[in-house]
Amino acid sequence: MVLPSQFYDRTSNRAAHTFFGDGIVAHVGFAEPISANLRNLVAESARSLAVTVHNGGTYVNMDGPAFSTRAESEFNRRNGFDVIAMTNLPEAKLAREAEIAYATMAMVTDYDCWKVEEEAVSAQTILSHLVANAETAKKVIVNVVPQIPIEPNWPEHFALDTALVTERKFWPETTVEKLGPILARFVR
Repeated sequence: MVLPSQFYDRTSNRAAHTFFGDGIVAHVGFAEPISANLRNLVAESARSLAVTVHNGGTYVNMDGPAFSTRAESEFNRRNGFDVIAMTNLPEAKLAREAEIAYATMAMVTDYDCWKVEEEAVSAQTILSHLVANAETAKKVIVNVVPQIPIEPNWPEHFALDTALVTERKFWPETTVEKLGPILARFVR
């Protein structure tokens, strides 16, 4: 299990992943995209269950659905990226905008295609490893959830305090309504 602490975006075909726009501008800080507090709780939980865990690392987010070419795989490895996948970065960005503590539990399924002496990457290989990893992930989650504080008080829970650019008086009511759960503490 790898618990990334950073992301690197190598995508090119994604629309902007944000809740904001439509009259409300927000620029959340994203230098530290993962909740260190939550990531450390997950690491402790995994270790208590005798799961091999690497606490920290860089997740490179690539376009899919095709797997990497060997050249891309070598590039990613040479640049020190620890996990290569296709989905997590947009989730992390949206979680930060929603002031949700977020951590990734990356369950390794393969070595991509750079390690030629290993089994070739295929959907079947990944799915078989994924099923086994899912059982481990369930155990870690059941163990870690009771340790998460009930009252949100980590830095990411206040990400919008310094992110909202548009003055409140200019917020369109339709956008305020659409973003109600995210903006609730600002419109009371």
